[in-house]
Amino acid sequence: MNIKEIITLFLFVNFVTAGAQTTFYNQLADSAFTLTHQAVQYDPSYFSIDYPNGDVPANKGVCTDVVIRAYRKLGIDLQKEVHEDMKKNFGAYPNHWGLTRPDKNIDHRRVPNLMTFFKRHGSALEITRDPEDYRPGDVVCWNLGGGITHIGIISHKKSPDNHRYLVIHNIGSGQVVEDILFKFRIIGHYRFGPED
Repeated sequence: MNIKEIITLFLFVNFVTAGAQTTFYNQLADSAFTLTHQAVQYDPSYFSIDYPNGDVPANKGVCTDVVIRAYRKLGIDLQKEVHEDMKKNFGAYPNHWGLTRPDKNIDHRRVPNLMTFFKRHGSALEITRDPEDYRPGDVVCWNLGGGITHIGIISHKKSPDNHRYLVIHNIGSGQVVEDILFKFRIIGHYRFGPED
């Protein structure tokens, strides 16, 4: 193989990989968007759930459940992924809840734990005020004040002024898509997929 063939092959592989990643994140945005058609009551209660692939009742959930359910539709079980990582690295995760060991029922449903998981797996992106930096399928976290955090997924739909993507989330009114990207202070920006 000569140098020209090697360069051509390298460019082709990079193009295919980039396309696969873009496709995954578009699918994640679509997966999250389908959740907005499901009636869900905001319910932060503790539930005992199956493991792996456990979920709270389908008509209940919080912001993290939007992210968990969207990923699960694409074959990624954040319950299992977070639990396995916490079993091996419990000290790397926040200890806001006074636990002494992982809890497969709730750990993945806590925003600070998801933020830690995404960061530990190299998926953290720069936090900016530029809407162009936030693409469909990105996961964004906010500080709502008073120690309350929030999480959502960037959709493929744009705001009415066409300047930024809308966010799929559940902040109390069920799984909805809204123009909230810069409504609160962003504290996390992630792109987590099978190639990351």
